[in-house]
Amino acid sequence: MSAKSKKSKNTRPAELIHLGARIREERHRQGVTQAALAEELDLSVAYVSLIERGGRNPPYTTVVAIARALEVPAARIVAND
Repeated sequence: MSAKSKKSKNTRPAELIHLGARIREERHRQGVTQAALAEELDLSVAYVSLIERGGRNPPYTTVVAIARALEVPAARIVAND
């Protein structure tokens, strides 16, 4: 495996890390567990965890569903402030 492939495999885009952090912050603010959020969305806890760590790039529909489940505007989760 070349150094370039190895590096890109371990690099998570800042946008995904930011998205995950905003989701985690909002979930914590509301006292919602990953398990409860995952159940509400019919997702696995592992997938929710990966999103929060910036390890997955969820589709737009999933981001909107997360926002709805947390009862916040999607803009609050994706805002880049």
